[in-house]
Amino acid sequence: MYHKFQQVFNLNASSEPMSANQISLRPAQETDGWVMSAIHIAAIKALPATFYTEKELLVWRNYQNKPDGLNILKSMKVETCWVAIEKDVVIGFASFIVDELIGLYVHPKSQGKGIGRALVQHFCDEATEQGIDKVITTASLYAEGFYLRLGFTPIQRSPHYLRSGVVVPVTKMSKILATAPKAI
Repeated sequence: MYHKFQQVFNLNASSEPMSANQISLRPAQETDGWVMSAIHIAAIKALPATFYTEKELLVWRNYQNKPDGLNILKSMKVETCWVAIEKDVVIGFASFIVDELIGLYVHPKSQGKGIGRALVQHFCDEATEQGIDKVITTASLYAEGFYLRLGFTPIQRSPHYLRSGVVVPVTKMSKILATAPKAI
């Protein structure tokens, strides 16, 4: 259920020209798989071994140092994936299924610019359009504060099983969505 349009976000809070800090969101395409994989790897490699060990971080990125879009392409058949683009370059992506945000990754060089927030807002907007009033996500311990700032509330700390069987702690979180009043 992909929309055939792009959403454009002005992430510029200053008086610079709008195009200086503008991103667009669009449905991911098969050709995006490899760059999405590269972003996934780069984002995890940039994390310090604060909440998770080096081994856990390595497993999280599927033992990869080089992009391999095949796993992401498999996921794209099940999940809805959207990418964030700045100056014709994919800089982040989100994947979700109906009411659950499965993954959110922004390239480390593009973090802190509101791109993750825009992708999460798009996910919430899509859920609202489908009549969903509550969404969930499984946040890494690194991302917990980010989701709290976006209005998510913690449900519980729980184990998350990575593909290799390694277990890492995560926080299940939810957010109540504002629903439009129904016309009478």
